[in-house]
Amino acid sequence: MSPSAVRTATSADLQDRGPLSAALVRRLTGDEESDHFAQAEAAIARTDDVVRDDDIQLALFLLFASSYGALPQIDPAREWDPELIATRRLLEDAFERALRASVPQPPLPEATIDAVGRALFALAEADTGPSLSRYLAKKATTEQAREFFIQRSIYTLHEADPHSWAIPRLHGRAKAALVEIQSDEYGGGRPDRVHATIFAKAMRGAGLDDTYGAYLEHAPAIALASHNMMSMFGINRRLVGAIVGHLAAFEITSSIPNRLYGEGMRRLGFGDDVTDYFDEHVEADAVHEQIAARDLAGSLTEDRPELLSDIMFGASACLTVDGWAAGHMLDAWERGESSLRTDDPR
Repeated sequence: MSPSAVRTATSADLQDRGPLSAALVRRLTGDEESDHFAQAEAAIARTDDVVRDDDIQLALFLLFASSYGALPQIDPAREWDPELIATRRLLEDAFERALRASVPQPPLPEATIDAVGRALFALAEADTGPSLSRYLAKKATTEQAREFFIQRSIYTLHEADPHSWAIPRLHGRAKAALVEIQSDEYGGGRPDRVHATIFAKAMRGAGLDDTYGAYLEHAPAIALASHNMMSMFGINRRLVGAIVGHLAAFEITSSIPNRLYGEGMRRLGFGDDVTDYFDEHVEADAVHEQIAARDLAGSLTEDRPELLSDIMFGASACLTVDGWAAGHMLDAWERGESSLRTDDPR
């Protein structure tokens, strides 16, 4: 599907992908009659891949969107609906089990700042996942670049928010390190330099709608799963180690890929309004990676060594799931197909 032919959502749209997400759309938009918990049980029972199941991943996305306030169609009064929380927990449990079963658990280093920092950089260096950034730099077409923007918009139009859930759960050195990183993500006091705002400008420059959720129905399940994983790690206090590890791996693997993305966008003839986002991250994330690996993850490990396993799991999960998402795009493009969902995938 060509991005230029993609239908964008209107404020009234919230498209389901199966009986579970249909039941949740009804409840989240105000309908009292909804069998969403039973549908969640049925969806988990029938799927053979929770991570790539469209109905389950959209359901989780909608439930998390209720807490973010990301979609205006969702009734704010539903955020703490106990029945919806029960459904979310059921889906989270299935999703977390699937991730822990499929994401490699790295060896655990010593619980020191230096050892954890070195282990995280070594984990990122050893990653053999597909290089989406090299493809964008050298081969991608303009239409493929727009598909890249569409799928990345699920996270990047509210960049940093999933990791910010960890701020009140941390203390001392780790909290200070996370706030330092997030301050940059949110523009350091300059609204025009908020990273999500810069990405929105890039989407407009690429001829796309920068409204959050405009392309939700076209985002494949694996793109939603990448975002849902961050949300699950961040919103659950017991998984604070995982969200810290995720951020560390995310920052370590950001600077060089963003340089390549910028090169690719320039090769395709996009202007500074598009490349600004990527150029911003080349320098910023070269600093952030050290803070995230050592001052954040390393100091948290020293203060709370019981979190070390989840810190390393979160880092590995970041690399693994983002690798799956990149692989989905590259495999489709190598077949000469769109990486976006079709209008009716069921």
